[in-house]
Amino acid sequence: MNDIKLALLGSQGAGKSAVLVRFLTRRFIGEYASNTNSLYHKRLSIDGRQLNLEVFDPCSQSSEARCILEEPVDWADGFMVVYNISDRTSFINAKNILRQIREARVENCKGEMEVPVCLVGNKQDLCHARQVNEDEGRRLAQENRCHFQEVSAAEGYQDIANLFTQLIRQVMDHLKYRADRRRYSGSKSMAKLINNVFGKRRKSV
Repeated sequence: MNDIKLALLGSQGAGKSAVLVRFLTRRFIGEYASNTNSLYHKRLSIDGRQLNLEVFDPCSQSSEARCILEEPVDWADGFMVVYNISDRTSFINAKNILRQIREARVENCKGEMEVPVCLVGNKQDLCHARQVNEDEGRRLAQENRCHFQEVSAAEGYQDIANLFTQLIRQVMDHLKYRADRRRYSGSKSMAKLINNVFGKRRKSV
């Protein structure tokens, strides 16, 4: 059974916990502020494969709280970054979070395929109070080479379920790529070792 680890990031009021609870339980919860980190577990099947899903939901990140990102960036296989379309500050914070993820991963994953990230504009039901245009979210996602979608945790389950499913599929592909790359690198190293050993023997005969 495969283990998939996701981190859900966003500023206070973005509704990231509501998005997660909607996915895990199909229920909608109102906004609540939490100053603690939470780790959720769920078993699910995607494309016939059984998965153990872990989702890390840290307390909300402000634009200054870089240190909060350190643990999930090192731990997670994929990221969902959530902002509130009716709050431009949350969008600016999402932009900073994406930058921090990219900078941290450049240091740790040189030569590897980029880690899967999804940018989510939540509270689509508040279009009448919109402060962030959908095109702005799409452009930001393109700049960071990640998927983008607007959703409403308050209004429906299916869009959010599809969002998580797509991100999990990307993570599965990413983990397979990394495993294949390690195997290829290992086989090259073994072939080089064997060649060195037997090459020396042939020379000494």
